Amino acid sequence: MTSSFIQLAAEQKSAEVTDWAARIGWVVGLLLFIALLYWLMREGWKWRGTLQGGLPELPTAPEDAGAPRLTMTGRYHGSTTAGQWLDRVVARGLGTRSRAELTLTDAGVDVVRPGAQDFFVPAAALRGARLDAGIAGKVLPEGGLLVITWAHGDQELDSGFRSDRAAEHTDWVAALTDLISKNSKNSKTTETEGAR
Repeated sequence: MTSSFIQLAAEQKSAEVTDWAARIGWVVGLLLFIALLYWLMREGWKWRGTLQGGLPELPTAPEDAGAPRLTMTGRYHGSTTAGQWLDRVVARGLGTRSRAELTLTDAGVDVVRPGAQDFFVPAAALRGARLDAGIAGKVLPEGGLLVITWAHGDQELDSGFRSDRAAEHTDWVAALTDLISKNSKNSKTTETEGAR
């Protein structure tokens, strides 16, 4: 009985490929289809950047930003329109994911991105900070992402960061909330004095 199984196994062989032209045609067609999809995605990215072309230039850090209150190294995962976590902003290099070094001072948040455009979020432009689970193209466990809401031009943006040490996120939310409340008190005091 064992010998009959061996004979059956020896007899069953796959058929040789006889139509190489058809196989090569299918492979070339598949490669062209993949190239077309890649080209369409690239054109969509450029089109989105063109639509967002009205976004002003990103601010740079002032010479005297003050002493650092907090620093963080990690990843920048992108920016979206505030409150719309899937509406990615790609203009001015804000759509480029990269490593990031954040420094919080009384003047604002300095974001240094090796290989991508650095930017600065002035303290007056800060609108909020929270822990979140995701931003366009990146979803993490609950609270795994530090999201900073800030105003740039006439638009509010959410920028997502992930620290190399996730425990730092709560310190950043507390410090940013404190800085925002101080700035809102200062602006209210200035408005009240100007009204007299």
